[in-house]
Amino acid sequence: MSADTHSLTAAFKGQPRTVWVTAFAAVIAFMGIGLVDPILNTIRVALGAPETKLTLLFGVYMGVQVLAMLVTGWAAYRFGPKRTLATGLICIVVAAGVSAFASNIDQLIALRVIWGLGNALFIATALAFIVGQATGGQQGAILLYEAALGVGLAVGPLLGAVLGEWTWRAPFAGTALLMLAGAVLCTLMLPADGPRAQRQPVKLLDPIKALRNRTLLINSIGSAFYTGALFTVIAWSPIAMGLRPIYAGMVFFGWGLLTALSGVFLGPRIASAIGARGGVLAAIGAYLLTMVMAAVGVFDGSVWMIGLAVVLSGIPSGVLNTLFTGVAMSAADASTPRSVASAGYSFLRWMGAAASAIMVAYLAGWFGMAAPFWFAAGYCAVAVGALVIAGSGAPDEREVAPDAVLVGAEEY
Repeated sequence: MSADTHSLTAAFKGQPRTVWVTAFAAVIAFMGIGLVDPILNTIRVALGAPETKLTLLFGVYMGVQVLAMLVTGWAAYRFGPKRTLATGLICIVVAAGVSAFASNIDQLIALRVIWGLGNALFIATALAFIVGQATGGQQGAILLYEAALGVGLAVGPLLGAVLGEWTWRAPFAGTALLMLAGAVLCTLMLPADGPRAQRQPVKLLDPIKALRNRTLLINSIGSAFYTGALFTVIAWSPIAMGLRPIYAGMVFFGWGLLTALSGVFLGPRIASAIGARGGVLAAIGAYLLTMVMAAVGVFDGSVWMIGLAVVLSGIPSGVLNTLFTGVAMSAADASTPRSVASAGYSFLRWMGAAASAIMVAYLAGWFGMAAPFWFAAGYCAVAVGALVIAGSGAPDEREVAPDAVLVGAEEY
């Protein structure tokens, strides 16, 4: 997709209320991604949480989405997309609201499991509502969804930072209230689900069966290692920097903004210039350099260098969210529905995220505070190797599917 062919301003015009309601809820859901980062250090001090449990706030959040990839498509078919979406929103409201009253880190970890499940159920069906109800066709609907992603990624860390300066509980309460408003609006204003016979049948194990395709499997493994590097940044850099919420929030605001903008605008342009696979290789190389920069910053005690590495990592991260997805999806069998292939791809990718978020604190304990970033650089090298193996002899695509950035965004 090219930003030149469709205007975001044009996509905003004449949209029905159901589209705006769903987009509003999507913004709040994406805000939850960066909400915890600015207050991670504050939670550690307030609850006396060890680092191995602190990073579980991300590990379990992503781990439940590994399993949710096998459930969300089946749930939307079995119960209907509106019921699935509403259930996801309710899970987020409950988890975020109760988190504001948590008395220990174990309670927060358990609530993040519910939060992750709710986010998976909501995101899996929100795009379908926007595409189905939006005026101006699929391209305009996708632009609206991308706008919601960008606003959520950028504003989430700022909300966590501003409210976190008061107390670490406030960002959770604020998110719960905003999402409650979204849940009520979606319940009242979205159209009712139609008969199940009108929906495409999806079985629980269909995403796993899609991975029988060797090229898709190897690409998915490569993406799992890259995503492991991504969640090293998300789960470990707040601890490595040790900043007050407002300063950590500014760092992750820059990261989220660059991630969203580069995914929407830069990724497709790079693909048209050097091909999707070439773009992925270049972006992973750039990401590896930012990980080395962060590791050197930890070694030298230069917090500014770690923060700069985090912000700059948003550029290759956004490109990879779009292009890596496009490369993987182009390897899927024509007989396999795109949604099923992307679910299998995301199943492995999120597994890499969950494993990385859990392991970072242990790596730091065993090898030093800089070790997670050095390992993240190694993950990038493995991802490059997997991509080279998977793409041997295959043509390099120069067109990016319009919804590739959205499938890439699902990892959050």
